[in-house]
Amino acid sequence: MDSGEQSLVAVHREKEEGERERMAAGYERREVLTAEVDGPAVTWCERRLVLRSLQQAQAAEAALRSRLAEAQRALAALYKRGRGKRGFTEVESLRQAAEALVEQHRAQGLLRLRYEVRERPVRRYRGRPATVRQEREVRVTVVGDEEALEKAVGRLGWRVYATNAPAERLSLERAVLAYRGPYVIDRSMGRLKGRPLSLTPMVLQRDDRASGLIRLLGIGLRVLTLLEFVVRCNLAAAGVKLAGLYAGNPRRATAQPTAERLLEAFQEITLTVIQEPSQTRRHFTSLSEVQQRILALLDFSPHIYARLCVDSAKPP
Repeated sequence: MDSGEQSLVAVHREKEEGERERMAAGYERREVLTAEVDGPAVTWCERRLVLRSLQQAQAAEAALRSRLAEAQRALAALYKRGRGKRGFTEVESLRQAAEALVEQHRAQGLLRLRYEVRERPVRRYRGRPATVRQEREVRVTVVGDEEALEKAVGRLGWRVYATNAPAERLSLERAVLAYRGPYVIDRSMGRLKGRPLSLTPMVLQRDDRASGLIRLLGIGLRVLTLLEFVVRCNLAAAGVKLAGLYAGNPRRATAQPTAERLLEAFQEITLTVIQEPSQTRRHFTSLSEVQQRILALLDFSPHIYARLCVDSAKPP
């Protein structure tokens, strides 16, 4: 990398309320690369986008400061005496224990350790004069290195993107938004392992039942992914957002609703069945405007809820 300071370009994204939020900052470097492809040499210009995610930097800084606090507490407990616990009498043994704690909390170079040797005087007792006990007590004093910490915080949250697309077609800001925008399969795997499908913990004893459960949940995962994909595509095609999905903030709109929020919008629907000697009465909660909008985005007719059938195995 070039030495010296770099002017940073801010990267913004549009929030759901219509405001622009700064999400990253970075700069660009260009490298001319050459490689042999089936014999002939091919030369191209690679753009390297060096970016710092503000959200990741803040999260990493909080984790770093938490580790430093834990390390300081652990170091302070080293020389505390207690029942069955003897203090350190040699500097080298205390240094080894302290450095092991610093390494355990990944705080190397961020804490200043100072070791102090103390001798404990023995009080005069009856006719015995006061003396100095030969046993020594070694302590360690911990102070945070603010300059080193500031430099470490400044290195957090950085990453490098590479592309051969020209800047006229893919600017630095658009490259970041394009990288974060596509579908990420890890999110679906998270759904499968936790909420709402809850594959783990596996408590089934037979292999065939475990396989059947995984296949069933796999179908559910496909339904969730497809539902979310269709709604987002139709919203993008119409250039609009969907409001009414967030409790306590009905005006908040989003162009990328999750399948979980879409399904939560239908949780207040109730079907009441009253069985009488001569007939069966059914009452169905009327669909709200948001629910009808979601059905329209899914290309479903609202009549699928209105058509209540006697035998659910033989729908009309």
